[in-house]
Amino acid sequence: MINKEVIITALKQVFDPELPVNIWDLGLVYDIKINGDKVKLTMTMTSPTCPMSEQIMQMAKDVIKDIDGISEVDVVLVWDPPWDLSKMSEIARIELDLTEMGW
Repeated sequence: MINKEVIITALKQVFDPELPVNIWDLGLVYDIKINGDKVKLTMTMTSPTCPMSEQIMQMAKDVIKDIDGISEVDVVLVWDPPWDLSKMSEIARIELDLTEMGW
């Protein structure tokens, strides 16, 4: 069965090429909507000038599309709300050694 947990597990395989953290733990994914066999992913980047944005979006689309039962994936890039460090998981903060900064 297609559910958000299956999609989140897939998204944790997608890493920002410039950071050793996956896009889920970085907090780049804002919303996942499932409608039958179609998925709409709303996400952002750490910066509007991210040189890898197209690649990251395509990787996210590919891992979701590889899930059995999903026929269509729409990835929407948004800038509002803007990404900031507070959106990262505790795992990401530890991986990036940001725990000492009070995040």
